[in-house]
Parts: sequence; C-alpha cells; structure tokens
Amino acid sequence: MLSENIELIESIGLNLFFLVIFFFIGMSIHDVMNKNDVPRSGKLVVYFVLFLGCAGFIAKGVIQVIWESNGIG
Repeated sequence: MLSENIELIESIGLNLFFLVIFFFIGMSIHDVMNKNDVPRSGKLVVYFVLFLGCAGFIAKGVIQVIWESNGIG
C-alpha cells in the first residue's frame, strides 16, 4: 500500500512544506514590519509580492495537474 502511493505522499508532503514555509515567511515579515513602523502602503506592497510568490506555486500545481491529466507530462 505505501509503496504504491509513495509519489502521492511525497507530493502532498512537499505542498504542505511549502505552505508552512510561506506561513513562516509571512509571519517573520509581519513581525519585522511592525517593529519598524512601516506605513500601510508599504505593507500592502510587501504582502502583494509575497502573495504573488504563493500564487506562482499554486499556478504551477494547477498546470501540472492539467498536463498530467491530459497525458502531456
């Protein structure tokens, strides 16, 4: 059972790892910005850039699933 699903388990684990890493990056950036009194517009720009990084990984995952379901990859 485990050897049959090892690729699925690895992909889920990797996605969870990225989720945790982005969470910790966001929390550390939030802490640094609060300690240095960054203005609201600066915070919005930083969070938008962090969101774009997360969206890139999400888009990669969606494209990968679509390609694999079509037999391309």
